[in-house]
Amino acid sequence: METIVGWHIDLEFREIDTKTEAAVMLRLHDGTELRAHGRANKHPDDPEQPRVGEEIAAARALNELARQLLTKAGVEIEEVTHLRAHLAM
Repeated sequence: METIVGWHIDLEFREIDTKTEAAVMLRLHDGTELRAHGRANKHPDDPEQPRVGEEIAAARALNELARQLLTKAGVEIEEVTHLRAHLAM
């Protein structure tokens, strides 16, 4: 039997002077929402490449989101097994 489940992800950027901020929100099929943020700073000597700042900020936000997902999964495993879960990135 095949089951298809979808997650909804929103990723937004805000650029202020030399800073790029990314905000990500993940909504799981059970209604749980996880949120994370990432930032990137452009050095004054760097050329204008807004996309690069977005990629760095997004990567940092998604990395934080991944940590939150591992923590959530670990808690759920521990609730069922009553043993400490050892999940690594």
